[in-house]
Amino acid sequence: MTKRLLAAALVAGFLAACVASVLQFALTSPLILAAEKYETAEAVAPATRHAFANPLIVLAHSGHGSAGHDHGGEPQWQPAPGLPRLAFTALATLVSGVGYALLLGAVLVATGRAVTPSEALRFGIGGFLAASLAPAVGLPPELPGIAAAALESRQLWWVATALATAVGLYLVAIRRGPVAIALGLALIVAPHVWGAPHGPEEISAMPPVYAAQFAARSLAIGFAFWAVLGLAFGWAWEAVAGTKGATRRSEVAA
Repeated sequence: MTKRLLAAALVAGFLAACVASVLQFALTSPLILAAEKYETAEAVAPATRHAFANPLIVLAHSGHGSAGHDHGGEPQWQPAPGLPRLAFTALATLVSGVGYALLLGAVLVATGRAVTPSEALRFGIGGFLAASLAPAVGLPPELPGIAAAALESRQLWWVATALATAVGLYLVAIRRGPVAIALGLALIVAPHVWGAPHGPEEISAMPPVYAAQFAARSLAIGFAFWAVLGLAFGWAWEAVAGTKGATRRSEVAA
């Protein structure tokens, strides 16, 4: 079971990361490069510039952002603009894709659902709602040069929102009892009642259309990522089972 889960997660994570990386390169990377023309070092600290530039890898990218903070005046390593940054983002997306696929598969198995492409797609859409759409209600994907709250507070709110939404969706969609539905809806709404952390309001020279396009395109990429992740995981799970079954039949025939 563990090997089957790992194999399916590797396949699904790789395929989803490839799709997301191509879409990011075509849709969001040009916006990031355009927005950086309006960015100044005084407006935003280096550790928070790109923390939410990619909602698919928010935690991984934020971690690297913190690593890039100046400690004692010594600048830390950051990927260079251009191809190195694109390669680093693609690698981080791949790692996150495999991690999300493992989590998706573990949830499917733990809930006792049949692992099929259609069922995995439903859970993938749930993953998009929990990890991308719900956090974006309070903290939409942001371009460089936009003032933001402290990285730690945004990370905390993102994790709390994703977990609360995931548990809420489970209670509403799977448990379905009146109490479960009421509790699930309360969990989904709670992070937004609490409120997302925001930075100081500042006037930016960047055209507002850039920020709007980036948020919309990032969410669209997130949906494509999770849809491919779910479909690919269900397909890979069945493919691994089919391969094992064929191997066993050939062994018996021999």
